[in-house]
Amino acid sequence: MDNPFQRLTAAFHRQYRVNFCVERPDGSIMLTLSNDRGLVAKRLISPAQRNDPQRLRLLIASVRFGIVAEHHPAPRKIRAATRAASAATR
Repeated sequence: MDNPFQRLTAAFHRQYRVNFCVERPDGSIMLTLSNDRGLVAKRLISPAQRNDPQRLRLLIASVRFGIVAEHHPAPRKIRAATRAASAATR
């Protein structure tokens, strides 16, 4: 799967609605994740992040970590979610 939009969608579509919007003339896009309760995460993604597989994997892990940190503040849950996110992006 070489398409970064497909990778991002595949990473999050089971839990969230995934939307993309071109944000800037440089080609940066806004990734928006939402569920029935509303906005869950929003992230500006540069062309460099989007087009580099390693940076894209790190971005996906970072978004997952941010969601867990925002919505589940217990440290034990954060560590478990981080491990799961890391394993899922390999």
